[in-house]
Amino acid sequence: MAASASFMKINVQHPIKPMFLLKPASQKPSRIRCAAATTKPSKRYSITLLPGDGIGPEVISVAKHVLNLAGSLEGIEFNFQEMPMGGSALDLVGVPLPEETLSAAKKSDAVLLGAIGGYKWDKNEKHLKPETGLLQLREGLRVFANLRPATVLPQLVDASTLKKEVAEGVDLMVVRELTGGIYFGKPRGFSTNEDGEEIGFNTEVYATYEVDRIARVAFETARKRHGKLCSVDKANVLEASMFWRKRVIAVAAEYPDVELSHMYVDNAAMQLVRNPKQFDTIVTNNIFGDILSDEASMITGSIGMLPSASLGSSGPGLFEPIHGSAPDIANQDKANPLATVLSAAMLLKYGLGEENAAKRIENAVLDTLNKGFRTGDIYSAGNKLVGCKEMGEEVLKSVDSQVAAAV
Repeated sequence: MAASASFMKINVQHPIKPMFLLKPASQKPSRIRCAAATTKPSKRYSITLLPGDGIGPEVISVAKHVLNLAGSLEGIEFNFQEMPMGGSALDLVGVPLPEETLSAAKKSDAVLLGAIGGYKWDKNEKHLKPETGLLQLREGLRVFANLRPATVLPQLVDASTLKKEVAEGVDLMVVRELTGGIYFGKPRGFSTNEDGEEIGFNTEVYATYEVDRIARVAFETARKRHGKLCSVDKANVLEASMFWRKRVIAVAAEYPDVELSHMYVDNAAMQLVRNPKQFDTIVTNNIFGDILSDEASMITGSIGMLPSASLGSSGPGLFEPIHGSAPDIANQDKANPLATVLSAAMLLKYGLGEENAAKRIENAVLDTLNKGFRTGDIYSAGNKLVGCKEMGEEVLKSVDSQVAAAV
């Protein structure tokens, strides 16, 4: 059971000195001050910040201040390093993931990513696209398990495009395999067929260890939730899916307390909008997980509310909002920072094991929503429309007002 017991652990490293910085990692205090912040910290962690492109720098700035304050209340000090990645790295040094950035990420205790990509780089060759840098980062950190929660908060149930009775009470987790499958399988590329026509091809391939380790993560996750796991595949057509189902069933013998079911991906996509409350934890391969987790995110009303965690068996985890870089609203103070703030909470909980500090952030987000503050993507009549910065300030006020965080 070593693999299942260790997938949320990381190795603590000493703070590192980067070869270059995207910009100085300033330690300016947030506008919210508290007495607890002046106490001597008992724990120190090194966090690599990857602001990225578009709205990434804006939401990362908010999350950084929230992390600092929540940590100080729990006797935690963070050493932040901002490094270039994605389009900003392409503009700076000509590659989407500089070696120095990957090195800094590997040596830190956790990595917090904003967003990458934008219209500016859409026509670049594949190896010079921002998205290639993200795939390289995941591979370099050896994070193979992507956890994406989709929870419809009571305060935002009316923001969902689904009927209230369908969306209300949805609380599910998608566990996506992240470093295998068709995105990485070989052979792949372009060629010509026997008729001389040009073709493009990819290979969906999984080894036993890849399916077994993600299955164990999913079973462990389901065990901590409501004990139900649905494995999604296309085993009626694809050999890779037949193998996937075979291995998931084999691993299930280790978890007799978890109820396992199976569903074809096309049916799962339909059921997510028909009756999403039937799901607790979903485990699936890389490409199906990519699609289904984005679909699940829209049940909540806004992709701007959803965090994610990418974890390996050791080393730092990668935490990021699932929304894109939204270049059309970048630098306009319109972005919703809550997905990144909640990603910071996942960083504390899953990456560092600091559940008290994580709970402070989660409670603060709920409190801020209860007070009626909304960014444009989740706004409805009767609430107060605010920008990215003001939403961050309100979350900080709520973190600072908490006397104690219940775990």
